[in-house]
Amino acid sequence: MRSFRELFCRVVVLASFLSFSTIAFAQQSSATLRGQVADELGGLVVGATVTVSDASGVEKSTTTDDQGRYSFSSLAPGFYTVRATAPGFSTFENANVDIRAGRTDPFNITLPLTIEQQTVTVMEEAPISTEPENNAGAVTLRGTDLDSLPDDPDELAEALQALAGPSAGASGSGDIFIDGFSGGRLPPKDSIREIRINRNPFSAEYDRLGYGRIEIFTKPGTDRLRGQAYFNFNNQSLNARDPFAPTRAEFQRRRYGGNVSGPLSAKRASYFLDFERNETNDNTSINAIILDPNLNITPFSQVVLTPRRNTTFSPRLDWQLNKTNTLVARYTYERNRSQNIGASDLSLLSRAFNSANTQQTVQMTETAVINKKIINETRFQYTRERTEQVGDNSQPAINVLDAFLGGGAQVGQSFNNQDRYEIQNYTSWSIGHHALKAGVRLRHVNITDISPRNFTGTYTFAGGLAPQLNANNQVVLDATGQPVQVAITSIERYRRTLFFQRQGLTPAQIRALGGGATQFSVAGGNPQAAVTQTDFSPFIQDDWRLRQNLTLSLGLRYETQTNISDHSDFAPRVAFAWSPGATGNQSRQTTVIRGGFGIFYDRFSENLTLQANRFNGTNQQQFVITSVTPNGQNVLDLFPTVPSIATLTGFAITQTTRRVAPDLRAPYTMQAALSVEHTLPHNVTLSLNFISARTLHVLRSRNINAPITDSLGRPLRDTAGNLIRPNPALGNLFQYESTGRFNQNQLVVSLNNRLSRKFTMFLTYTLNKAMSDTDGAGSFPINQYDLSNEYGRSGQDIRHRLFIGGSVNALPWGIRLNPLITFNSGRPFNIYTGRDINGDTLFTERPAFATDLSKPGVVISRYGAFDPNPNPLELIIPRNYGTGPSFFTVNLRASRNFGFGGEANAAGGAQGAGGAGGGGGGRGGGGGRGGGGGGRGGGGGDFGGGGTSNSRYNLMVSVNFLNLFNHPNLGNPVGNISSPLFGESVTSAGRFGFGGGPGGQTATSRHVELQLRFSF
Repeated sequence: MRSFRELFCRVVVLASFLSFSTIAFAQQSSATLRGQVADELGGLVVGATVTVSDASGVEKSTTTDDQGRYSFSSLAPGFYTVRATAPGFSTFENANVDIRAGRTDPFNITLPLTIEQQTVTVMEEAPISTEPENNAGAVTLRGTDLDSLPDDPDELAEALQALAGPSAGASGSGDIFIDGFSGGRLPPKDSIREIRINRNPFSAEYDRLGYGRIEIFTKPGTDRLRGQAYFNFNNQSLNARDPFAPTRAEFQRRRYGGNVSGPLSAKRASYFLDFERNETNDNTSINAIILDPNLNITPFSQVVLTPRRNTTFSPRLDWQLNKTNTLVARYTYERNRSQNIGASDLSLLSRAFNSANTQQTVQMTETAVINKKIINETRFQYTRERTEQVGDNSQPAINVLDAFLGGGAQVGQSFNNQDRYEIQNYTSWSIGHHALKAGVRLRHVNITDISPRNFTGTYTFAGGLAPQLNANNQVVLDATGQPVQVAITSIERYRRTLFFQRQGLTPAQIRALGGGATQFSVAGGNPQAAVTQTDFSPFIQDDWRLRQNLTLSLGLRYETQTNISDHSDFAPRVAFAWSPGATGNQSRQTTVIRGGFGIFYDRFSENLTLQANRFNGTNQQQFVITSVTPNGQNVLDLFPTVPSIATLTGFAITQTTRRVAPDLRAPYTMQAALSVEHTLPHNVTLSLNFISARTLHVLRSRNINAPITDSLGRPLRDTAGNLIRPNPALGNLFQYESTGRFNQNQLVVSLNNRLSRKFTMFLTYTLNKAMSDTDGAGSFPINQYDLSNEYGRSGQDIRHRLFIGGSVNALPWGIRLNPLITFNSGRPFNIYTGRDINGDTLFTERPAFATDLSKPGVVISRYGAFDPNPNPLELIIPRNYGTGPSFFTVNLRASRNFGFGGEANAAGGAQGAGGAGGGGGGRGGGGGRGGGGGGRGGGGGDFGGGGTSNSRYNLMVSVNFLNLFNHPNLGNPVGNISSPLFGESVTSAGRFGFGGGPGGQTATSRHVELQLRFSF
C-alpha cells in the first residue's frame, strides 16, 4: 500500500504541474480557421463573405472586418470547402481545405477583380505535405465512404481492424479510440462523423503503436432540427447456407433506430441524440465427433439458435459556455442479452449459457480557447459495466480433445462488475516554428469478479499409444504374443473407457486397454476475486518546422502502472517529413519522404492480475491431476464421479497456482518506419511504407515448477515415487512472465484516388513477416525449462493482405455503389501431439519430423509426416508450422436516394454552438505531428450517412451484400494430430478473417440486408 500511495502522490503532483504550467496550442475537439481576404494588388477586401462547409453540407458564414480579416472558431477538425465572395470580385472556392486542430498559419484568400461573372475554383487534389498529420498512408473515411462498411457494430469493428492491417508489434491488434477516449464500444454507424486509421504513428500523445490505431469521431449537434430514422431487415431466405450447417437454418435480423439533432439555445447549445435496437435471431453450427448410444464414433452436426438483443441510447450536448470555453458531454447506455453462448464448433449444446451485459459511459470534454494560439482541453470518462452469465453446472465437463466438449457449462452463475475512470489534460503552445504540446492521462479500473467456473470439474481425454483392438474389442497380439501398440485418438480413448466400464472391468484393466481419463481439473473455494489498477502517462511533443519543406518532430512519453514493479518506462519518439524540391511558400509538394523511430509500451492487463489473485492458493483452490501425479490415478479412476476438494486434499494432492513474475516488465516495441509519398495524375496519391518492429519482454505463461524430465521428455521420480520438481513442496506454478521476443517487417503500399465527388477509391496492400517465441500471455512453451525451440512464425505472420474500398456515384438512375474487397493469405496455426508426455499438465508438446514412417504412432498428413514420440535426435517441428486457408470476400452496398418536399435551406444547417466537433477528438491537438496521420480515403456526403440530395426530405433504399460471391472462408484447421479432425476446419474465419465475430450464419455465408433510411 505504501508504494501505491507514493505512486498516487507522484501522479497528483505531476498532473497538477502539467495542468497549471502548460498551455494548449490546439485540441482535436476544436479547430479554428482565420486569415485575410485581399485583391490581386494586396488591397484588403472589407465586407467579403467567407463561408465554410463540412463534408455533410453544414455551413458557417462570416464577413471580413475593416482589416479584411475573418475567423471561424469551434470547428470540427476535417476537410472543408471554403468560399469567398465580394461585389466586383470573382468567387473563390477551395474544396479541400484541411482545418486541423491547432492550425495557426492563416489561410489567406486572394480575390481577382472581374468585370464579368467568374468563378475561381481550386480543384480538389490528393494532398500530400510535410504536415506530420498528413501522411498519405493513413485512411480517412467520412460521408459516403462510410457506406462501404457494415452496419452491425461487431462487424464494423472487424472491418476497421482489417482495414488498419496488422498492427506492428506483438499485440497484433489496433486500438480503437472513441472521441479521444480508450476502451469504448463502437457507436451506431449512423452516429459516426469520421473514421481515421493509421494516422500520425509516432506522436508521443499515444501510448500504443500508431500503425493499427483507429480513431472514431461522433457527430455533433446542429443549429436547426435535423434527423433520420432507419430500418434494416434480413432473414434466412435472403442468405446462403452456412457451409458447416446441413440445412439453411432459421435466421432473422431487425435493426432499427435513428438520431435527431437541433439547437437548445440559439448559437450557444445544441444536442445530438441517437437510438438503436438490434433484434437478431441468429444461429451457430456444432461440428464435432461424438459417440452414439451404441458407442460408435460418428460425426455430429447441429444448428443451435442463438438469439441476441442489443439496445443503445446516447444523447450528446455541445455547449458554448462563453466566447472562449466549450463543453461537450455525452452519455451512452448499452444493454446486450445473448442466449446459448458457448455452444459452437466442438462444444455441444449442454455447454450453452446465457449472458446479459449493461454498460453506461459518461464523457465530458471542456475546451478553453485562451487566445489565437492557446487552447486547453480536459477530458473525463467514467464507464460502469455489469455482466452476468448463467449456465447449468450441475454436471462435470467432458473434454475429449479436439473431438467434442460436453457436460455442463461450468460458468454457473457468474458476475463481473467493472468501474473505469479516465482523465486527460492536454496543453500546448506555439513558439516561432515550434509547436509544443504536453499532456497527461490517468486511468483507473476496479473489477470485482464472481466466478464458480469449473467448480464441478472437468475430465479430459487425450490420444496416445495403446493396444490395438479388433472389431470385437479384443487385443491384437504380434508374433511374440505381445499386444500391438498403435496410436489412438482422443475419442477412441473415451470410447474404450465407456465400453469397458459397461463390461464391468476394473479401472486398472480399462487403463491397460487404452481407456481411462487423461486429466481431471477442479476449482473450489471463494468464487470472488478483485483487482484494482492505475496507470499514468505524461508526454511532451515538439513539432519543429525547420524549413517550409522540412518538419522534425521530437517527443517523449513516460508510462507507469500498478501491479508490476517496472516503473521506468520512458518512450522517446522522433519523426521527420521532407519534401525535396518544394522550397518556396507557394511550391506544390508532390513528393514527401517520411521517417520515424519510437518506443511503445504495452500495459500489463488487469485481467492477468485478476487471474493471479484468484488462483493464489488461498482465495480459490485449483487442482489439476494427471496419471503421473502422486495418487493421481486414484482420482482419475473415479470417472465419471467428481471428487470433492476435501477428497483431493486427503489424497495429499498439491494445488496448481498462478502468479505474476516478480521481475515482470511491461513489453515494449522499438519501431522504425520509412515512407515515400507521391502525387500522381488524376488526383492519385501513392504511398510506400517500410515498417520494422522489434518487441522485447513479450508476455508468456510458464510452469516454473514443472516436473524435471529425462532425455525423452518423461518426468523423473525420486525413490519414493514422487515427481522431482524444483520445489517439492509445491505443485504446478503457472507464472506470467515477460521473457518473449517478437520481430516483424512490413511493406505497405497505399493508393488513394479521388477523381471527383462521384468516384473515390482506396487500396492498401501489406507484405508481412513476423517471427516470435510466444503468442501472448496465455501461451506455454513445449519445454518449461528450455525456450530455444520456441522461436518461429508468429500467429501474426499473415504474409499478404489486400483491402480495396471506395464509392461510385455516377451510375444511371442515381444508384450509388460502395464496394469493399478483402483478401488475406493463410494464418499460421500450431501442430501439436495432443498429449502430456512431460507431466506439466499441458497438452502443448509438438511432434518431430518423422524419419521412420513405419514407427507406431507416426501421423502422415498433407502437412507432413509427424512422430509424436520422438527420440532425442529427431527434429521437433517449429511452432506455428501449419498454414490455414486464405480469406477472400467481396462486400457491396447498392443504394438509391429519393428526395422530395422541395429544396432544403442549406444555409440553415450550420453546426450548433459548442459544436466543437469530435467531442474530445482523437488527439489533444498541438499543431503538426511528424511522420503520420490524416491521409485521404474519401469524403463528401451529408448528415444522415451521405449521398442524399438537397431535398428537404430524403428516403434512401439500400441493399447490402456481405460475401457477395458466397466464398467459403474457413477458419484454421484443428492442429491436434491425436484428433480425428486433425487438419480439418470446423469453424468459419468470420466476416473479415479474424474468426468468431458475432457468430452464427452471419459470420461466413452470403448475407443480404435491406435498409430504408429516412432523413430530414
